[in-house]
Amino acid sequence: MSENVTYTEDNIRSLDWKEHIRMRPGMYIGKLGDGSAADDGIYVLLKEVIDNCVDEYVMGNGKSIEVTINDGEVKVRDYGRGIPLGKVIDCVSKINTGGKYDTKAFKKSVGLNGVGTKAVNALSRYFKADVVREGKRKVAEFEFGELKNDQAIEDSTLRKGTKITFVPDEAIFHNFHFRTQHVERLLWTYAYLNRGLTIYFNGEKIHSENGLLDLLERSLSSKVLYPIIHLESEDIEVALTHTNAYGEEYYSFVNGQHTTQGGTHQAAFREAIVKVIREFYGKEYDSVDIRASILGAISIKVMEPIFESQTKTKLGSNEMSPGGITIRSFIIDFLKKELDNYLHKNTETADAIQRKILQSERERKDMAGIKKLARERAKKAGLHNKKLRDCRIHFDEDKKERRTESTLFITEGDSASGSITKSRDVNTQAVFSLKGKPLNSYGLTKKIVYENEEFNLLQSALNIEEGLEGLRYNNIVLATDADVDGMHIRLLLITFFLQFFPDLVKQGHLYVLQTPLFRVRDKKQTFYCYSETEKAESIAKLSGKPEITRFKGLGEISPDEFSHFIGEDIRLDPVMVGTDAPIDELLEFYMGKNTPERQKFIIERLRVEQDIIVEEVKNESIEAFEEQEKEHLSEKKLEKKAS
Repeated sequence: MSENVTYTEDNIRSLDWKEHIRMRPGMYIGKLGDGSAADDGIYVLLKEVIDNCVDEYVMGNGKSIEVTINDGEVKVRDYGRGIPLGKVIDCVSKINTGGKYDTKAFKKSVGLNGVGTKAVNALSRYFKADVVREGKRKVAEFEFGELKNDQAIEDSTLRKGTKITFVPDEAIFHNFHFRTQHVERLLWTYAYLNRGLTIYFNGEKIHSENGLLDLLERSLSSKVLYPIIHLESEDIEVALTHTNAYGEEYYSFVNGQHTTQGGTHQAAFREAIVKVIREFYGKEYDSVDIRASILGAISIKVMEPIFESQTKTKLGSNEMSPGGITIRSFIIDFLKKELDNYLHKNTETADAIQRKILQSERERKDMAGIKKLARERAKKAGLHNKKLRDCRIHFDEDKKERRTESTLFITEGDSASGSITKSRDVNTQAVFSLKGKPLNSYGLTKKIVYENEEFNLLQSALNIEEGLEGLRYNNIVLATDADVDGMHIRLLLITFFLQFFPDLVKQGHLYVLQTPLFRVRDKKQTFYCYSETEKAESIAKLSGKPEITRFKGLGEISPDEFSHFIGEDIRLDPVMVGTDAPIDELLEFYMGKNTPERQKFIIERLRVEQDIIVEEVKNESIEAFEEQEKEHLSEKKLEKKAS
């Protein structure tokens, strides 16, 4: 019989603003994370502060923003009007307080509409607002959202503007650290969407004069087939081109907000491109062939936009303004006029687009039979497929909760996959087991994806044959051994994804699992160490004689131990594509025929933390890379013979 529980006035509790945010942070900033992923909470905190600075710039106040990040402390300084001094504390600590509720002051703004800065304050160990306005200065300091220092307003000769300092709360963002590439990408996005704005990040200048044109040029992972088309008008800007890469890639924005999950404007953009191309050439080309290998960006400004989540990653609005033209009609009408005019004036570009469409059409038809056989093989294998140990909950962009945690571990061999399988969370974590080393796919066509059983089954497990819309796991994690063979397998898998599914990497879905290199213990304590430094620190903490175990293979780690490494404190390194070189150039260097150069490069740049395996690499890398070279040449011969 269940215990009787009373329900009285004593059971009713009211939370103040900061308690509610700290208890339910996901309602305000989405997922938490440690900074490995670009959409982790610490970057949302940074974005919310910068959004306010950008709004000032958009309204004609201040031309520069300074961002400094050092040891987890963030400082953001603008030179806008400054928060009205009598409302500084209210604006950073009272929900539903802010200038964005007054549409006269902020017509097409970004940010969380009066919630963002409060969320930053509540979720920070330390928060400080330092505001200068009309020759006066106001400073307020908080700890965990609680006001600790309310300084009186005083005279000041400093330049007007607002400076926000905050340190995220380690108790909420476990083991967090800001990754420079994620921060730079965020700041560059602001620069592209606000031409003329200058942002200084730790002293480095970030500035764009050509908006979305600059964005696409810096985002290129392959050679363009024709010059980037750049079109703009009031409230809309677009840029697009075709490349030699696989898949479609889009960047979409609303009022300066990067809508990473797209929405009505991105869908309309994709539809409009197809519609204009068909009408221009007078042919009903398949939409798949028109959009194959496209790289595009669109930015629109909307009055009172409606987003599908608090963090505003997907636009749900159907109208440009209340009672106005639909977003779909606005975008289609714009492209029907401007893109059609552009193609008539630039016949070389129009010819290049048509050649690409016809090429894609031929490839699609040639692949039809191979795809059909591959799908049947994958379906048959799926009935008794031991390679995939699936989870219960899969990734769904439209549904939040724990779906963002959905993870697929790609492992090598039965022992490693066995350890992870026994210790995983069966609700959100799946395991795909490789059989030996995968092929080196560099330089091969997508035909190999369907003809190679490993690649075909992996593609099927991820459900990415037709693009990322059906992606079943938010995180794809490479879990290989911490030795030369493991590093080689990791490189081959990264090559596979960059070669055939670059958008999966660019959108931040691919990670490398960090597992401890050592276990250090005595009779009382056990430490798992990820570097030589951690090992030395752990030995110093022990009172007795240490027992040191070097983990080389994942299979050497027991399932009980493994549960610590793939649970709450999982350490993931994101695979990120920089802007220093296009993907095809990177693949040519690392996976091409320059074995001695590559070997020297890798040995010289191994992380200091992995010094323990440098000698192994020196002794084994020549043999490993020569083996890779032989594999690569044989694969090319096989493909040539098959074609």
